[in-house]
Amino acid sequence: MEYTTGGRLEVRVSPEDVGKRVSVRTRTGPEEPKAAFTDTVGVLTSWSEGTLHVTRRDGRSVALREEALVAGKVVPATPARRRGVPAAGAYELQRVAARGWPAVETAALGEWTLRASPVRAAAAREGARPAPREGFTSRANSVLPLGDPGAPLDEVLRYVEGWYAERGLPARFQVTTGHAGTDEMLAAALDARGWTAERHTLMRTGALAPLADRAPDARVRLDRRVSAAWLRAYGRTGDAGAPAGPGGGAGRGSGPGPGSGSGPGSGSGSGSDDAVRATATRVLSGGPSVWFATVPGEADGDGPPAAIGRCVVDGRWAGFSAVEVAPAHRRRGLAGAVMAELARTALAEGASAAYLQVETENAAARALYDGLGFADHHAYHYRRAPRN
Repeated sequence: MEYTTGGRLEVRVSPEDVGKRVSVRTRTGPEEPKAAFTDTVGVLTSWSEGTLHVTRRDGRSVALREEALVAGKVVPATPARRRGVPAAGAYELQRVAARGWPAVETAALGEWTLRASPVRAAAAREGARPAPREGFTSRANSVLPLGDPGAPLDEVLRYVEGWYAERGLPARFQVTTGHAGTDEMLAAALDARGWTAERHTLMRTGALAPLADRAPDARVRLDRRVSAAWLRAYGRTGDAGAPAGPGGGAGRGSGPGPGSGSGPGSGSGSGSDDAVRATATRVLSGGPSVWFATVPGEADGDGPPAAIGRCVVDGRWAGFSAVEVAPAHRRRGLAGAVMAELARTALAEGASAAYLQVETENAAARALYDGLGFADHHAYHYRRAPRN
């Protein structure tokens, strides 16, 4: 059935359009002539009992009353092609990003990938089994659901929860939205089952060459191996898969980097710290071609770094993460210098495009990356299993 209204506005959507991207207008105020309206664009994930649910680009679901509809239509997926950036689907880019931030352990479930990078604290007494703790970053401790798991969803969820429980970790999904063929339907299904949405993040892309279009900066040192000083500066104790602003007020734990959870330097004891650093080193050092950038805090190289960054090169893509500037050294162009040197190296290895992740709510970082030529490609967020 198709609903229509008088006048110029028409509701050209119906329950048969579930799963399609739609644009709908609903009345949120009194009747004419002082009615207020709201426009919602996203994937129509359900329509039943007089209520529509539309999942927006950022993964958030909106419930709309059927009687409030005044206009609506099916719309095409957001175009992805931008000048200087190769066309890529959301799944393709998520696979690239996963290779650039590899989990310690993975397992296939149909076309889905289960990822775990648990951190085990030191045992309280000799011979005791080390206690599990939150893993290193959400990205490295979540399901990447790109395709068909090969079984009914409820059966799959039971398996997923058991797999993570065996590793002392909460079950999480990384759910991709806001692009053609992404997972709005899965997001709605998890929402209906009580899985909590957290850490809404944007995947952003841009041309690589403009990042390197500045004079070389001798302050930036590049290395293939992550140093102890770099890890201490990174100091991620919890975050969200979100980058923050290179040099623009972003602080520890907020630079471009996927995930939350434990970070090097977190924990209360040296044994715990060592466990975190060991897991972090495995994840951070993984990837096809990884580079670490450091700007020493002192001229002689002693003391904590003034700025750090990481880049992983994978074919045509260069992924930036962990671009962080110490508070005492901000607003001196160090983040831009770090990204420029990493970009130059990536260009030399054949890359032509860049990607990074930034939290949706981090307006300062988004504005900064806008200035560097980055634009939104798609969104993703995490879904955490309900606590029993």
